[in-house]
Amino acid sequence: MRESTQALWGGFALAMLVIYALLAIAFNSYTQPLIVMGAIPFGLVGAVIGHILLGYDLSLVSLMGVIALSGVVLNHSLIMIDYANRQRRDRSVFEAVKEADVRRFRPIILMTLTTFGGLSPIILERSSQAYQLIPMAISLGFGIVFATSIILIIVPCLYLVLEDLTTA
Repeated sequence: MRESTQALWGGFALAMLVIYALLAIAFNSYTQPLIVMGAIPFGLVGAVIGHILLGYDLSLVSLMGVIALSGVVLNHSLIMIDYANRQRRDRSVFEAVKEADVRRFRPIILMTLTTFGGLSPIILERSSQAYQLIPMAISLGFGIVFATSIILIIVPCLYLVLEDLTTA
């Protein structure tokens, strides 16, 4: 169990480094990928809250769900920042971030609701066949709900803070 957990976290750290490098190339910035990746811990908090609420212990399968959750959280943050960057060509920073939040709100919420709705039958299942999948579904489902609420508020704020720091 210890070896599997260490290998899982090692692979996760390597994946995060590669994702950071790819985002830095795509955004042509070293700081914007940090905003995108800064939302990942909020997904982990949501996963832990979900396990506490439903009375499940964190397990190796839960951690696999957290890693899957990280990809979804990255996607939400990425589309928000990318849209804001594209809007900055024609607008001020504040207007670009506001437009990104308004325009990307519905797709992000719809993806969150459909993902959680699709995972709900697994989360609520009580049969022994689904017992191994439930912790992964809890991590992904509750993590995405919690992270989405944070992404829609914190990521635009971090974007504006970063802009203030770089122009000051």
